[in-house]
Amino acid sequence: MPGGEGASVTVLRDIDLAVEAGEFLALQGTSGSGKSTLLSIIGLLDRPTAGRYLLNGRDVSHLSDDELSDLRNAALGFVFQSFHLIPYATALENVLLPGMYSHAPQGRLRKRAHELLERVGLGDRADFRPGRLSGGQQQRVAMARALLNDPDLLLADEPTGQLDSATSAGIMDLFREINATGKTVILVTHDDEVAAAARRVVRLRDGRAREDPRDGAGG
Repeated sequence: MPGGEGASVTVLRDIDLAVEAGEFLALQGTSGSGKSTLLSIIGLLDRPTAGRYLLNGRDVSHLSDDELSDLRNAALGFVFQSFHLIPYATALENVLLPGMYSHAPQGRLRKRAHELLERVGLGDRADFRPGRLSGGQQQRVAMARALLNDPDLLLADEPTGQLDSATSAGIMDLFREINATGKTVILVTHDDEVAAAARRVVRLRDGRAREDPRDGAGG
């Protein structure tokens, strides 16, 4: 991985990770362990400098930027620690954002956006802007947005990092519900309690990964 000028820093080493459809996987590690970099590669936001990455059986290592963008929009959903909601847009409008790059009819997308807000418990907040929502509610809007295009894989980077423990527990319950519908969920966390909610835990240390002996603790 590139570092500073003329320097090269290896962030990940010898990663051999297979994730089956329908899994709920937590990537856990301290700051600098490489977990967010690995999530960015899985999410097609970064390219590995060596090796192969197969998504749904397709080698994506050498796809063009446009091909990666299309695949990312169709197959992946993202939830971030900082929510990344547009402050002047309503909850409904924020959920609809991924639909800008979809070929689906706008009427169908709006109907799905309303259904997703209902699913995350915010059906009565569709016209609220983020400033009128709590942190937990904003994260629920972000989760609904991530699901708009019905992705195969939901990726979350420290999704409870800005939330209190009670709100975090509710968000993790929602991730479990989403996973129970057959969606694959991969989340990054440094928190033991959050990781324990997953069905499988992979710990990263110094850019290397190993299975957690608690594998299956969240099942």
